[in-house]
Amino acid sequence: MMDKKDLSLRELLKFRNGWLAWLIFAVSVAATVILWQVSIRLVEDRTEARFRSQSLQLKTAIEERLLNYEQVLAGSAGLFSVAGEVSRDEWRQYVDKVDINRYYPGIQGIGFVKRIGVRQMADHIASVRAEGIHNYLVNPLGIGPYYYPIVYLEPGTDRNRRALGYDAFSDPVHRRAMEHARDEAVPTVTGKVVLVQEEVDEDQASFLMYYPVYQGGVVPEIRAERRMMLAGYVFSAFRMNNLIDGIVGLIAPFLDVRIYDEGAVNRDNLMYGSNLGSLDNDFSFDMSQTISHGGRDWLLQTRSTPAFDYLASDPRPPIVLGSGLLVSVLLFLFVLAMIRSRLMAQITAGHYRAITEGAANVTLVMNRAGKALYASPSSYDILGFDPDKVSQLDFQQLVHGDDWPALESGFRDAVGSPGKQMPMIRARIRDAEGQWRDMEGTFTAMLSVPGVNGVVLSLRDLTQLKAAQSELHRLAFYDPLTGLANRQLFRDRLNHVVRRARRSGESAALMFLDLDGFKRINDTLGHDAGDALLRQVAQWLEGCVREEDSVARLGGDEFVVLLSRISGPDAAGKVAETILNRLCQRIRLNDHEVGVTVSIGITMVPHDSEDSGALMKYADLAMYRAKEVGRNTYQFFTPAMNIKAARRLLQQEELSTALADDRFVLHYQPKIDLSTERVIGVEAFLRWHHPEKGLVSAQQFIGLAEETGLIVRLGEVALRQACIQVQALERAGFESLKMAVNLSVRQLIDPGFLDMIRQVITETGVSPERLELEMPAELLNEDPRMLRELLVSLNDLGVCLILDDFGTGACSLVALQQLPLDVIKIDHGFIRDIPYNVSATDVASAVIALARKLHLTVVAEGVETPQQLHFLKSAGCAQCQGNLFSYPLDEDALIGFLIRQYERPLIS
Repeated sequence: MMDKKDLSLRELLKFRNGWLAWLIFAVSVAATVILWQVSIRLVEDRTEARFRSQSLQLKTAIEERLLNYEQVLAGSAGLFSVAGEVSRDEWRQYVDKVDINRYYPGIQGIGFVKRIGVRQMADHIASVRAEGIHNYLVNPLGIGPYYYPIVYLEPGTDRNRRALGYDAFSDPVHRRAMEHARDEAVPTVTGKVVLVQEEVDEDQASFLMYYPVYQGGVVPEIRAERRMMLAGYVFSAFRMNNLIDGIVGLIAPFLDVRIYDEGAVNRDNLMYGSNLGSLDNDFSFDMSQTISHGGRDWLLQTRSTPAFDYLASDPRPPIVLGSGLLVSVLLFLFVLAMIRSRLMAQITAGHYRAITEGAANVTLVMNRAGKALYASPSSYDILGFDPDKVSQLDFQQLVHGDDWPALESGFRDAVGSPGKQMPMIRARIRDAEGQWRDMEGTFTAMLSVPGVNGVVLSLRDLTQLKAAQSELHRLAFYDPLTGLANRQLFRDRLNHVVRRARRSGESAALMFLDLDGFKRINDTLGHDAGDALLRQVAQWLEGCVREEDSVARLGGDEFVVLLSRISGPDAAGKVAETILNRLCQRIRLNDHEVGVTVSIGITMVPHDSEDSGALMKYADLAMYRAKEVGRNTYQFFTPAMNIKAARRLLQQEELSTALADDRFVLHYQPKIDLSTERVIGVEAFLRWHHPEKGLVSAQQFIGLAEETGLIVRLGEVALRQACIQVQALERAGFESLKMAVNLSVRQLIDPGFLDMIRQVITETGVSPERLELEMPAELLNEDPRMLRELLVSLNDLGVCLILDDFGTGACSLVALQQLPLDVIKIDHGFIRDIPYNVSATDVASAVIALARKLHLTVVAEGVETPQQLHFLKSAGCAQCQGNLFSYPLDEDALIGFLIRQYERPLIS
């Protein structure tokens, strides 16, 4: 190696001595070039960001301007809502106060289009001319029956006066916008048009915004009503150049701006051009955005111009290049000065390697005697010890006594195997606060490595790993919402209690809890409120049991409580009463007070079973029994419950099998018109051909079908058979008979109900007018909006709508007026006691009178005696059915009955 004094600059610059300096110089120059390119890119990005910002601001400004114009139209429409009729002078005064020339540039005028019937045309023209518009005439004249001339248009300039009388509805572009505004009750923008009042030599792209005005000032809910109640439109006419020039000049004066209608880039759709695009292909950035307003989509296209690029130029990239080259030279000279210290740098590097091995670990360097010489800075963060005072610590006192021998053995093995990393050793280390921390580490002997000269111990803290494992355990066995045990952990605890009870004979109790009405709370107040309620219930339950007992959440609003040791059923009942009293209270959720009750099922261990699965099932059955008897109570499991559940499951399987095997038939009970004393229709009753029980009436299985959801498929089968029977009756010559089919609430609220009705009618070819759909009165308790939409759709199909069981529950008279019902049926409970019960007679008379006032046909069902029939005829009832005339008949018997009925009257 050359002596320091003899090392000249020429020698130092040779590659074998100064290779590191040359490498750094090359890297520095490369970094300079990269930074130079990055600075250029940053300038371009900033320019592009400025371009995008101006483009986005331009779009926002245009949208805000259109929204302001829409608000002006809304205010104009408000005049008609308040006053009903607005005179020409009132309209002129209102527009003058708006001062559109000052506050709303771009509006050529605000006008009113009035809907005129063909029979009103002559009076309308005469009235307008009487107001001073002497040459007023509606043009062009279409074929009617309505015309939509411009009646008012202010300011009253000569140009605007030329537009008076113009029927914009005759133009397809205007008509599409006006129809959309009318049907949807929203402001609507037309496509590209040339205003009627434009001069020939200055025509430019324009558009109009229409706002519908309805009679009475209230927007009808149904589209058909909107079309009938339309009074006219308020509108504004806009010239695009006048509208956009000011916005572009203020926000983006150096951008080429173009607006196309319908999002299509072609000359015919060009609504606006800023005239800065003479060099169409000379741009750095471009951006296309869609402006959607008033049912119209405009394509806003912006491009940068050379003037924009010049103003956005930046001198910083050349500065970065010059500065980087200068720094590279200085760095090159500095590294040359440091080359002679390479050996020290290597020693320092070795020291650095030892103390930084495992940056997140605690690194200790010890001599051959095991005394700590150095500790990494991380020792303070992890263990709380000052690294500079590590030599004062007694390492053996910090290690748990049980773990010290393993550490000592690992140290000796490392000294005997220099440079080799020893196997991992786990040990408990006491931190500065006296807490034991689980750690693992390994020894590596570096006694001959310059800068280390010792044995390196690298320790890794396992505390966070242990915490992570604990968190995984919590997620696996505890409910994340309430913190209670989940289903898996609870089942383990239940198995443990069952095994202990089997060995010792001690009793335990399992409770299954379900909140009453939780779904209603969740649906009305939201899931956040439902979660808050579940967390509160969990706290209440934990406060009702002992520490050795278990509370768990199985999911939803289902909880279980395990009383691990209990004297007997009486003690379990007392705990259940405590839970009922604790939970039976009101709680505030989202500013609403709701009541909370719970139904509890209890099963005893090991008396009822020694199988955990069976115990869960028994507790569940007891809970359902508690709900059946009135909720907010508890029930103990009995073997009868299991038998009932098994019987119910068997019935469900039989019902499903019968549905698959097509074992259901219809019987038909005639319906009599009391004025003609003839059969005018029949009501279909579903029957089940049971292989063992014979013919089973619907009352014995319809409840189970509704609970299991089979009622949807069963209802479709009944409807299809009824439609087929209608066709058969027509072929037999009974072409005027109507067929009534009963429906349940579960069927009617099914999402696919309407589609099913349409499909069955289409496939069977039955005329909808021959069908009568009987709906239970409890349907009126459903959502009014949903119910109205459903019944309107059914009414549009042409079927007759019957409200069954009228008078059995709450029924709104408003609902009867608003819903498209045709018939109501008086429940047989009112008919049964006629004429012996005065109250029943009075109620039946009142119901018949009310229905007739509402123009509804009245049908009485369950008529069995001549006295009942005589009363109903005298009270004005229109139709009857019941065993007095005929029991429900099968298909063949019905045909025979109808033939006999036509031979002689039914009522004598």
